[in-house]
Amino acid sequence: MVKNLRLIMDFIKIEHTLFALPFAYLGAFMAKGGMVSIEKIILIATAFAGFRTAAMSLNRIIDREIDALNPRTAKRHLPAGLISLKEAYAITILSLVIYFISAYLINELAFLLSPIPAITAYIYPYLKRYTVLSHYILGLNLAYAPMGGWIAITNSFDIFGKDFLPFLIGIAVVFWVAGFDIIYAIQDYEFDVKYGIHSIPAKFGIKMAKIVSAVNHTIFFLLLSAAILVVYPSGFLAVSGLFLTGGILLAEHAIVWLWKEEKSIQISFFYLNASLSSVLLAAIILDIFL
Repeated sequence: MVKNLRLIMDFIKIEHTLFALPFAYLGAFMAKGGMVSIEKIILIATAFAGFRTAAMSLNRIIDREIDALNPRTAKRHLPAGLISLKEAYAITILSLVIYFISAYLINELAFLLSPIPAITAYIYPYLKRYTVLSHYILGLNLAYAPMGGWIAITNSFDIFGKDFLPFLIGIAVVFWVAGFDIIYAIQDYEFDVKYGIHSIPAKFGIKMAKIVSAVNHTIFFLLLSAAILVVYPSGFLAVSGLFLTGGILLAEHAIVWLWKEEKSIQISFFYLNASLSSVLLAAIILDIFL
């Protein structure tokens, strides 16, 4: 039982929820301007975890044949037979049920809009077969987080009015995710070139991919700066959090450029990006309450 649970947790990469869940809470706390209820905190977590798990499961299911050919991914659960295809589909369906029920319990608008992220999560794995824009569709899947957190509190979303703030942060998240996904794709450069997988490293080369990634993260930082410094009534702590995120981004790209081993990509991809969203959330919460 414990072994099966461990396999499932590893299959869905539950730890990757740390990338964007803080942005969902960021949207919620910014909308509330104070303490968010425990009920909403739990429902946002279950909705986002359900969506993220379904998205990861769909990605694994749709890419199972490609993963089997790639030496880096051949030991993943489906190609290696650690989890059956039926079990993977069951995980996907259960996760979607949790996601839709959570959205329904949050409020009417959250439930009404909930199919949109599910559709883009299904489309994303196929796009890498046709276009390098797949990096940005992956970004869109996580960009729903700040907008979803905001909607969970306000039950409204007018991007031309007061709801422009979470929309701007969401657009920033698109470029943030695309930037680190491009770095992650460097690991599969040779495989992607050989099998015609559309990634920016495969299309433009590794050096240009690092440059494009840096440009994406620069756009992310500029949009985030506009959101916090111009649109949001931020104080010293929020501004400090903004500049800490800038420092994390600089560290991420310094590691990728200066440290050639594959481990540098893992550090840049997971640890630094997970800390970035958490640092920003902590700064905004402290700014609101202090």
